[in-house]
Amino acid sequence: MIVEQRTYTMHPGTIGHYVKAYAEEGLAIQKPILGRLVGWYTTEFGPLNQVVHMWAYESFEERAARRKALFEVQAWLDYLGKVRPYIATQDSKLLLPAAFTTTRWED
Repeated sequence: MIVEQRTYTMHPGTIGHYVKAYAEEGLAIQKPILGRLVGWYTTEFGPLNQVVHMWAYESFEERAARRKALFEVQAWLDYLGKVRPYIATQDSKLLLPAAFTTTRWED
């Protein structure tokens, strides 16, 4: 099991637009393809204007196959064109749970 943590930093003043677009359009496209949403958050303290979301996968190979499938969907590519102007930077980490960690996610 691996968890990918993706952090997007938005241009100041645009995070509300990004969250609204994702809630109305992005999630419905992404979730059936990526599968296991662990969590989707915005920051309140520390680095501001950030969206953090995590997705669980059985392996790196599963992650790669699901991400490839996502980028073969025209609706996703169209959505990215709409939200890309809000995004200043992005960061992605693969997290490996310790043996004693209990994982939970939405199926």
